[in-house]
Amino acid sequence: MSGIVLSASVRQNLLSLQSTAELLSTTQNRLATGKKVNTALDNPTNFFTAQGLDNRASDINNLLDGIGNGVQVLQAANTGITSIQKLVDSAKSVANQALQAAVGYSAKSSVTTTAIAGATASDLRGTVSAYTDAAATAGTVVNNDDTGGAAPITGATLLSGTPGPGTDALQSNFADADTIVVNGTTINFKNGGGTTGSATAGTLDIDITTGTVQDVLNAIDAITGTAVPSTITGGAITLHTGTTADLVTSGTGLGKLGLTAGTTARGGGVSALNGLTLTIGATGNGTATNITFGDGTGGTVKSLNDLNSALAANNLQASLDATGRITITTTNEAASSTIGAINGTAAGGGAAFNGLAGAAPVADPGAQLIRSNLVAQYNNILDQISSTAQDASYNGINLLNGDQLKLTFNETGKSTLTIQGVSFGYVGLGLSKLTAGTDFLDNASANTAITALSTASSSLRTQASALGSNLSVVQIRQDFSKNLINVLQTGSSNLTLADTNEEAANSQALSTRQSIAVSALALANQSQQSVLQLLR
Repeated sequence: MSGIVLSASVRQNLLSLQSTAELLSTTQNRLATGKKVNTALDNPTNFFTAQGLDNRASDINNLLDGIGNGVQVLQAANTGITSIQKLVDSAKSVANQALQAAVGYSAKSSVTTTAIAGATASDLRGTVSAYTDAAATAGTVVNNDDTGGAAPITGATLLSGTPGPGTDALQSNFADADTIVVNGTTINFKNGGGTTGSATAGTLDIDITTGTVQDVLNAIDAITGTAVPSTITGGAITLHTGTTADLVTSGTGLGKLGLTAGTTARGGGVSALNGLTLTIGATGNGTATNITFGDGTGGTVKSLNDLNSALAANNLQASLDATGRITITTTNEAASSTIGAINGTAAGGGAAFNGLAGAAPVADPGAQLIRSNLVAQYNNILDQISSTAQDASYNGINLLNGDQLKLTFNETGKSTLTIQGVSFGYVGLGLSKLTAGTDFLDNASANTAITALSTASSSLRTQASALGSNLSVVQIRQDFSKNLINVLQTGSSNLTLADTNEEAANSQALSTRQSIAVSALALANQSQQSVLQLLR
């Protein structure tokens, strides 16, 4: 074609047509593909940037399948926990049936004391024996006769006087303001004034200038109210308690009569249990009993209620019959147990609890069979708990059987979530199977099972909460990944997609330009056609 000679105007029009055709081809390609950047030649920066965005969106989209599977794994574990919780509740129901069933023994272990005279529900100690008088004898006291030799004092001995031949007064004279206190009543010794006051008035006055030893003894007897008078023999004074109160003495004047301050207790006044101790060894899973019988103060046991309060922690209860006999029996909590060893002073020789030992409980075959059936039901439910935990898997991952779930959220593998599973078979929940003929025989065994089941329920609720939290995190990341993919793809499209309206307008304009260029080319060729006409 190089041999063809074109005029300048024709060549110019040809170039214009070629350029228009090229632009029209580009516009038509954009309209056909919808993209303004189809290859790196179109726009290297936009092309490779868009390709990077598309690649990242594709990588994250591939991770969405794994995240979706993770959601289902968590859903499967949550479904398993829900079912296991229902099974635990069923097992608890069986244990409660054991509590409500008849005790598995026709006779429980018990002991009964000998009759305690006068024992009542308000005072188990029984009738107090009659009090008896007790005597308190002082040392020998002599008078102040300094010639014929001091002689033992008598009732006629004066309370004060100057030593001398044949005088009969105490060697240690009473002084003004000396006192003797007997059972709370004060005897005052005064220098003059005579003897005044009375025991009922709470104070007595004795004149030391005229008073005698017998006056003092009479005053003491007036206070104690005893039918047995105080005496003085061989210079030694003997005081008596009487039966209404112990004898309590004090004061500065006691020593001058050879007496000492202190308390002399009455005789008798003893009840069957007062002051005695009782110990009972641990019964079943109870706490050993240690009590002291007394007036109910300072932790001592007086009433039947006091005794039952002390026995409760040892799974024991007490009752009192009309003859005054105390019977101690195991409660339903420890119906299968034998009362622990009984010791203490209340179990000593001649005491009410002497020689007592609890006999073994007597089994009731019918009740035992019912409880054995409940044990079988309980064990069957535990097996179902383990089976449910093993079946709560999805795609080979079981978070209730100790498996681990690891989810990756970004294309670099740096954003991950690891969820460690648990072993929620009945063993993992802290439960254990029961043994017929051993367990559920009394309420203590049933309550132990209920306590373990309550702990298992708490573990299930805690794990369900943890799974719910993790599921929320995974679903949030799943939504985030979907939105991020959309952002990346939108960004890629913004860099490569063509504006179809613009390209359509360009195509129309280029078509018009092409038509014009063709017409211009025809005009350019007219001059050569004129020359051709001349040649003809």
